[in-house]
Amino acid sequence: MSKPAEIIVIGGGIVGLSIALELHWRGLAVQILTRSNAEAAAWSAAGMLAPQAEEIPPSALLDFCLWSRNLYQDWTNKLSAITGLDTGYWECGIVAPRYRPNGLDRSDWQPIKELQTHLPHLKFSSEVAGGFWFAADGQVDNRALYQALQAAARLANIEIITDIEVQALERTGQSIDRLTTNQGDFRASHYVLATGAWSQQLLPIPVVPRKGQLIALQVPDVCNLPLETVLFGEEVYIVPRRAGRIVIGATSENVGFQPGNTSIGIQGLLAKATRLCPQLAAYPIQECWWGFRPATSDEQPILGASAYSNLTLATGHYRNGILLAPATAQLIADVVTNSVATGHQHLLDNFSYQRFAPPELSPNPHAVQLCRSASA
Repeated sequence: MSKPAEIIVIGGGIVGLSIALELHWRGLAVQILTRSNAEAAAWSAAGMLAPQAEEIPPSALLDFCLWSRNLYQDWTNKLSAITGLDTGYWECGIVAPRYRPNGLDRSDWQPIKELQTHLPHLKFSSEVAGGFWFAADGQVDNRALYQALQAAARLANIEIITDIEVQALERTGQSIDRLTTNQGDFRASHYVLATGAWSQQLLPIPVVPRKGQLIALQVPDVCNLPLETVLFGEEVYIVPRRAGRIVIGATSENVGFQPGNTSIGIQGLLAKATRLCPQLAAYPIQECWWGFRPATSDEQPILGASAYSNLTLATGHYRNGILLAPATAQLIADVVTNSVATGHQHLLDNFSYQRFAPPELSPNPHAVQLCRSASA
């Protein structure tokens, strides 16, 4: 059965939900098609908002990341006001410890004694020489954010169709005519592709999965938290939550869609975390999990126009999907409504699919055969 809609967002992860809400807030009728997101990038994230701690060089990507980080407080406040849910947004700052004093020529280098002042209740390994403090970086609880976005979409009466597999994008000329799915055909005036690591199963687009494994520890005494800022180490990142949960991540594995945690992955994370902070070794393990990040060869997203007049791309965010969600939502909504600000055009130019060969991306002619397990 064909089901008309004004705009269909293919993908119900954090990026897809954010785009759908922004389009709704601009007065457009939106529908979301989504498969189960249990293995999606939303779950392989720790929620760091770390454009400075990641030391992204001056570039369009850094501009995009800083813009999105600056949107976060107002954006999450709006979501909380709408839903009554806490997203876990926390301007906690990020400490980036280093084992070697390789930043002595930088004005922001802090020796270990000075670095320790940001973490008075945590004892670093004797190997740590010093590091950097990024006060403007922070975190969000990605699971709480996902739940808030879902709740906001429901309250906005955005139709979210779940357990659906988009099998092909059917075209007429240079536009998409309809989507074929395991639940029938769907039509809209415009489509947004936000299927993350599964994007290549609907278009020959250079996005591949990078598996990430994570582990969470629980602080035994939540009244005495040893860690109240994110640690962005050389080998591992450690993200504390206010309730005493400590998220440790993450591996980056080129293994396709191979599911599950592995002993070598979990052992590696624990070894790296306890090398940095030995006291973590005494904390009980709360949970282990994994997910798939959507990676491109240059580790930058694919955003904006496609080869088809009514298909917009929003994928390939790799490690920065959580950070870039609010800015991606605004930028994609600007594209759909033909209202891109002059100051943001360079982002679309930089993140265009056209930077990859071949110059034209058309729907995969074998999509029906290849996409039985496509994420939608």
